[in-house]
Amino acid sequence: MIYCVEDDDDIRELVLYTLRIAGFEVQGFSSSKPFWEMLSEAPLPELILLDIMLPEEDGLSILKRLRSFSAMKEIPVIMTTAKGTEFDKVNGLDLGADDYLVKPFGMMEMISRIKAVLRRTQASQSQEVALRLGQLTLNSRNHIVTVEGQRIDLTRKEFDLLFLLMRNPSRVFTRQELLDMVWGDDVLLETRTVDVHIGTLRTKLGTCGSYIQTVRGVGYRMEEAYDQKNL
Repeated sequence: MIYCVEDDDDIRELVLYTLRIAGFEVQGFSSSKPFWEMLSEAPLPELILLDIMLPEEDGLSILKRLRSFSAMKEIPVIMTTAKGTEFDKVNGLDLGADDYLVKPFGMMEMISRIKAVLRRTQASQSQEVALRLGQLTLNSRNHIVTVEGQRIDLTRKEFDLLFLLMRNPSRVFTRQELLDMVWGDDVLLETRTVDVHIGTLRTKLGTCGSYIQTVRGVGYRMEEAYDQKNL
């Protein structure tokens, strides 16, 4: 089941019609109220298409609430918007959106992105990876990260960034590689985005933040041993 939250009746009906033709079960909502009511009464959807510009409660607020509930935080969400600004993209992706569609988008592109997101999320949900580096641990199934036994809270992108670095210890990633692998090559962001997230991640990791090493002129790598001169 795919939920589509879109206040434009014409767009919503076209999306629902196309998805039904493609073999998906779908349900449409024009605002947040019936959407939340359905979530509380019916089985959770496999994916949500969520417009940013909505009456009553906007899409970013809905996404933030979704990611705050343990039962709903893993539902893949594709944001849709007519604005297409970098600010909206960064906000949506940092709050845990899995992909982005900028209106007007083609129906074939929409189906392709939905299938790609479903493949990624279903594959990740079927595998559990537990990683440990010094006093830092990460569990991919329940998205729990601990430092010296204390749990810390990370955004979706911070978690994905840490997971990639911990799964490839000592490997040097360029900023562009991290941007492509964590944010996706369809997202037009500057490599400065990586630096900002690395800085925030180091702060949240506390004593283990020094595991993330800066390789001057190249990018970043993760190792337990750390040389302060690399800062």
